[in-house]
Amino acid sequence: MNILFVGDVFGSAGRHIVREHLPHVLDSNAVDLLVINGENAAGGFGITPSIAEELFDLGAHVITTGNHIWDKKEIFEYMTVPADSHVRGRRVLRPANYAVGTPGFGLYQGELPNGQPFAVMNLQCRVFMSSCDDPFRKADELLSQIESESNTKVILLDLHGEATSEKVALGWYLDGRVTALLGTHTHIPTADERILPNGTAYQTDVGMSGPYDSVIGVEKELVLKRFLTGMPGKFEPATGNPKMCATLISCDGATGRAHHIKRFMLGE
Repeated sequence: MNILFVGDVFGSAGRHIVREHLPHVLDSNAVDLLVINGENAAGGFGITPSIAEELFDLGAHVITTGNHIWDKKEIFEYMTVPADSHVRGRRVLRPANYAVGTPGFGLYQGELPNGQPFAVMNLQCRVFMSSCDDPFRKADELLSQIESESNTKVILLDLHGEATSEKVALGWYLDGRVTALLGTHTHIPTADERILPNGTAYQTDVGMSGPYDSVIGVEKELVLKRFLTGMPGKFEPATGNPKMCATLISCDGATGRAHHIKRFMLGE
């Protein structure tokens, strides 16, 4: 079984480059499951229902997010659906370790057309991030839920976080318990992709699908002004030199153990 995870889609440039590359990447790698992080897809900050629909139309089975999920208020109602709903809004995840009562869900369990069950989890780290529940214990809770409800072995976790140490620690903590743990949020791809000893594919950060002639997606001049003067200002998404960052994982659908991981950075 082949899983493709597309890193944080940032603004119109990110959506453009993903539209350009996804069809041939999906086809040439015989991808079975496609997961896209879309939390910055709407102008670099948040996601709207129409953009979520666009990503689903490109083939996404699940859309994960992170700390910018609430930047566009239109998404609230789209994600406020029953747990057993089959509408697309149910497949847009927010970090599962957010406060009880927050719209949406942090876990999706589904089945591919060939009958292969899968689960996608979304968690947010705590170091240098806004307050949320413990991602380690929340991961335990989600895995117990998956085990009690199904025989799903293929489990992907999008871990949205700032500190590399926290992500690496969670990788070791969950080795052998999830198929893949892929980091998002920093918009910088890391070159540490590997298969951990017990069969979990790991990468600290997949990177951004968006404009790389920027400061993590934002116009360079605006960020430089903030650093040089300390004065506030509105950030605008950049557009130059878009690249799609993604990671491909091959695994055994019966056991969930990964046996190959490969990262991509594809330009225009």
